[in-house]
Amino acid sequence: MLIFKVGTVARHLGVHRNTVTNWINTGKLQASLSAAKRYTISKEQFIVFCEKKNIPKLTIELVISEIETQTQNGIKRNITKDKHLKSNTRQNNKELSQIPVIDKLIGSVMVVGGGIAGIQAAIELADSGYYVYIVEKTAGLGGVMSQLDKTFPTNDCASCIILPKLVECDRHLNIELLTLSQVVKVQGSVGHFSIQVKKKPRYVDIDKCIACGTCAQKCPINVKDEFNFGINKKKAAYIKYDQCVPLKYAIDPSACIYFTFGKCRACEKFCPTGAINFKQKEETITVTVGAVILAPGFKPFDPSVHDFFGYNIKDVVTSLEFERLLSISGPNKGKLLRPSDNTEPKKIAWLQCVGSRNQNNCGNSYCSNICCMSAVKQSLASLDHITSQTLERTIFFTDLRSQGKESEKFFERAKQDKVRFVRALPHTMEPGKDGTGARMRYMTEQGEVVVESFEMVVLSIGFEAPKDILTLAQLFDIELDHHNFASTSCFEPVECSRKGVYAIGAFQTPKAISRSVVQSAAAAASVARLLADKRGSLTKTKIYPDERDILKDRPSVGVFVCSCGVNIAGIVDVDQVVAYTAKLPYVTYVENNLFSCSADAQESIIERIQEFGLNRIVIAACTPRTHEPMFQETLKSARLNGFMVEMANIRNQNSWVHQQDSKSATRKAKDQVRMAIAKVIYNYPLKQDRIKVVQKALVVGGGLVGIDSALTLAQLGIETILIEKSNILGGNALTLETSFKEENVRFMLEDLISRVNRNKNITVYRKATLESVSGSVGNFKGVLNIAGEME
Repeated sequence: MLIFKVGTVARHLGVHRNTVTNWINTGKLQASLSAAKRYTISKEQFIVFCEKKNIPKLTIELVISEIETQTQNGIKRNITKDKHLKSNTRQNNKELSQIPVIDKLIGSVMVVGGGIAGIQAAIELADSGYYVYIVEKTAGLGGVMSQLDKTFPTNDCASCIILPKLVECDRHLNIELLTLSQVVKVQGSVGHFSIQVKKKPRYVDIDKCIACGTCAQKCPINVKDEFNFGINKKKAAYIKYDQCVPLKYAIDPSACIYFTFGKCRACEKFCPTGAINFKQKEETITVTVGAVILAPGFKPFDPSVHDFFGYNIKDVVTSLEFERLLSISGPNKGKLLRPSDNTEPKKIAWLQCVGSRNQNNCGNSYCSNICCMSAVKQSLASLDHITSQTLERTIFFTDLRSQGKESEKFFERAKQDKVRFVRALPHTMEPGKDGTGARMRYMTEQGEVVVESFEMVVLSIGFEAPKDILTLAQLFDIELDHHNFASTSCFEPVECSRKGVYAIGAFQTPKAISRSVVQSAAAAASVARLLADKRGSLTKTKIYPDERDILKDRPSVGVFVCSCGVNIAGIVDVDQVVAYTAKLPYVTYVENNLFSCSADAQESIIERIQEFGLNRIVIAACTPRTHEPMFQETLKSARLNGFMVEMANIRNQNSWVHQQDSKSATRKAKDQVRMAIAKVIYNYPLKQDRIKVVQKALVVGGGLVGIDSALTLAQLGIETILIEKSNILGGNALTLETSFKEENVRFMLEDLISRVNRNKNITVYRKATLESVSGSVGNFKGVLNIAGEME
């Protein structure tokens, strides 16, 4: 007999838990409830059922093997638990040095930290054939990026970038989320780590929670909302933020009346699905992985420790608090209001280098890298969040650092937009008249002392190492620098001092989102090199439900209009668009979403397709270039062909273009939606075919980056051609003697070149250039000019 949990079968078969439950309830899957959350079925009956559903034989075998393994492990845990009560095991007290080196590679990876860096690394690895565990200490993924309004230097909506990635993490069969969790013990060595993770109780059953919010509505307790930096309140029964993944509530035991006084339990009484479970206990699980990527993020500098920053003044806020004031999901719903009297400010100052580049006052001698560009971004974005459109903006700086692609243009754009830049470090801050605003004293470059009043002041705070990083570093036995960031080499910037452990994002060193994402890919590539022999050994393949046959059905179109926070709704009257769309031919259902790319919106689309029998979908939102694949996945999960969707780009091609003409933008949005509907009704199901990819890569440029790229590709088993236009490899690195960390550049470069020359998968052509390229992805053809001869 097989004893299984619904979630186990659903995960392996690639369907939703509710689908498996419906199979059981309708008798299609003839399993009987044998214990809490566990069902029993004979192996023969299970195989017959799977064969009727056209599930591949290999998948059936994997599911049965997983169920049998879990059953045996459960028996062993019970036996071990009894023995543990009688004897004291010494194994748990062994030092790391006593653990023998295990040669067996494991095809899974742990990512510690669920911010944008950790998320990107997890997706890269899961897509590359590795099973990934994301360990996140809070109740949901997203990190600091989920708290931002926009990103620089494009002023793109931060939510529009991160939400599809959150959805991808949530859906991915090869990513397992461990929220409210922390690493407590690490054993083993590179290629085979055994890691214990402590999972705190959520007090809400994830399988039963439908995120309806009833528990929060009935909860009588209000506490500071940490996600909004205490600007507003949240309930003891809370969800991290509205678009959170996983979109499940949790109960804060430090605030809950039941845990503090033994009374209340109103959430349990009114929960419609019985999801509240006060009996949940802390548990420790052990996972085995081949490598670990550390992405714990950073701790924002706390300006309250220094009086001269004036942080005790009501209208003086940090840059992260200002982000929440701007955000459509923030406490003010996207309206910029100052804290003292909830009115729109007309004059704002930004103070740079608060908590950075100031060894005397805060001990942080380093630059936090993003503060200057963040202030420029906020000064430009603030105009979109006020009604008057008259706002004086001043940025006080010591040095402006606008390094990075397009950053200098962004800075120049701010100057053209009448943002005032003043080179000065204000040294006195006091409350303004009537307790609102702030008066600031500073000295100009000419030596003149100036006293100026502002209605609001933003402190551009720097990054510090995470507060629990010493514990994490000790657990993984890695070295830190004198500021407690990860100690890495210039030539291996993501590799920690311990083999098999990698550091990315702000923990490696303070950096912008774009650099963090690039570094995530670098770490994923390093892990893939390490575990190449075990690629695909632990991964699962998603199985979609059978597609509905809609060829003979009348078109029934569902339209989902996205507000995109204020990116679209701030210009386009989305209510008018929805009302207009509802009257168009073939339209069965119309809905407006705050963010159509969020996890809850994707679930809503699936539900509406099933509820209204929709067979074609139009998404009026942003660009299909980045978002269409996600919506195609949603349609497949709802039994529709992925090509039965059209996107009307009413953001990039409308609201961003016509910011000064709301009426015309609204009229154009109606036209765009109408055209998308006219097109989608003629769509028909298409089939995607896999094409053979040529297992060969060309790297153009034999500098340090080209050399390392060639080595990475070669170590992944890909035949690589490296071309260099001069007669020697090394590029600009040949002009350097040492790195800023005093590493011998010449020695490291010679070692890399030697490895290239010895690698059988790499062919090097010197005095070579690429003359022409033809073909397409997976099958390019190029013509090389090698010392005057074409090849």
